[in-house]
Amino acid sequence: MIARAGQTLGLEMEMTVARRDTGASHPVAGYFGRLARIKAARDESPDLYRIAGRDVGVTVAAGDSGLDNGFNLLETAFAPVSSEEGGLAELGRRVRRELEDAQAALDAEGATVLNVSEHPACTLDPAWYSAVQVPRPIYRELVGHREWLHRVGIDGKAQNSPCTSIDVRQAARALNVVLALAPASVAIFANSPLENGRETGFKENRLTVWDRMFRYSRYAGDHYLQRLPERPFADLGDYFRWMFGPGTASRCLPLTPEDGYKSAVGVYLQGSPSLTRFMASDGWPGLRTDTGAAVTVVPQGGHFEYSQFAHFLDARWRYRLESPPTLQALREAWQRPGGIEELYAGLGVVGYIEGRAPGAGFADAQLVDDAGQAVAATTAMAPSALQLGLMRNLDEAEDLVRDWGWLRLRGLRADAMRHALDDEAVCALAQDVLAVAEGGLDADECRWLDYARYVVDTRSTGADRLLRLWRAHAADAGRLGAVCRARAVLPL
Repeated sequence: MIARAGQTLGLEMEMTVARRDTGASHPVAGYFGRLARIKAARDESPDLYRIAGRDVGVTVAAGDSGLDNGFNLLETAFAPVSSEEGGLAELGRRVRRELEDAQAALDAEGATVLNVSEHPACTLDPAWYSAVQVPRPIYRELVGHREWLHRVGIDGKAQNSPCTSIDVRQAARALNVVLALAPASVAIFANSPLENGRETGFKENRLTVWDRMFRYSRYAGDHYLQRLPERPFADLGDYFRWMFGPGTASRCLPLTPEDGYKSAVGVYLQGSPSLTRFMASDGWPGLRTDTGAAVTVVPQGGHFEYSQFAHFLDARWRYRLESPPTLQALREAWQRPGGIEELYAGLGVVGYIEGRAPGAGFADAQLVDDAGQAVAATTAMAPSALQLGLMRNLDEAEDLVRDWGWLRLRGLRADAMRHALDDEAVCALAQDVLAVAEGGLDADECRWLDYARYVVDTRSTGADRLLRLWRAHAADAGRLGAVCRARAVLPL
């Protein structure tokens, strides 16, 4: 029996931080110690962790409160919430509590979380990047070795990433649907029309980051892996062949496959083979990232699981296995239609779709004035509800993809980024997507789509509201501060 989508729900919630007085982008200092004390007062037993001698996060049973790429961009990864625990409603309660905690911890720094998906007036220059970048070992590979322009995301570009569980046998179908219909999410949750203090001409400028980051990468495949392919994925084997196939270069691989994705001591494979070539080999020469010493890496099933983060599309299938496959079993399964699904089902796979298209969005005073408190209170959870509804209603969602056409939908993404709901086709798609999502939700879950309905009905996105504010304060000497105070997050 295939489990219903959304048996567990998670969320990766990114939050742009700014000073309350001036509106300037703000790297936190002392924040995590205060956050740990707030959580300890509720007996949550927080664990404070550090990188290179700096506090970078707090872990409790409910999730991990940390940082994305910079000290000016908070990120909370919520632990999965089961349907028995309350599903969307319980996740919404945890989101509200986390926002309350974040705002309380930021108060001592004179800072706040902003309702934006990109800080409106922050530099991207190298000096700022060096000053606020989180010192993760993985950035040595991405910036120093692969030559990504990582600093184009250092101005608080923030997304709201719903994580919706899915049976492995439905994973490719769900991934195709969320990817193809992403232009609707891009438009509905557009919230970044400004960059470096200027209007960009985009309603969701945040999503220009991937093209800019990978355009001059050392490996052309890195840029290729942020563009939707020309057809849907036939199954998970097809998905992994696209991700790891000819023209791509394997990421740095860990000496120990069980090590964490962002902290492992790794090996650069010499000659930059694709992961497919590496997995087919008896072993591959490489250089250690920490010492430069020559080593030979022998492929293991765990290397395949470790490499699942290699692309930057609008959705990923993320998973973990109770036990890694043998190399031979993986090689054989990868050649058979549905073989990965069959193999993984027997290995205790737990997987979910991570949506990456929705921009960060929250309640603020401006939205409460425009839409009312009840609608505003659903803002942060609306992307989760939308994705859940689509994945629960896969047959109708696939019909919608066929009706619109995969390639047409791929082309609409650029229109959604630039024009959001001002584009007639994008607006029509958003209406269709909302209707299908509503059909997949239970009656008591539909209220979490209220913000999305409001945006589509009024054709007024977070980006449109921000532009109105920005233009209204054009003559003010303290323009940025005034705008940011109006967009300070209200934990409703």
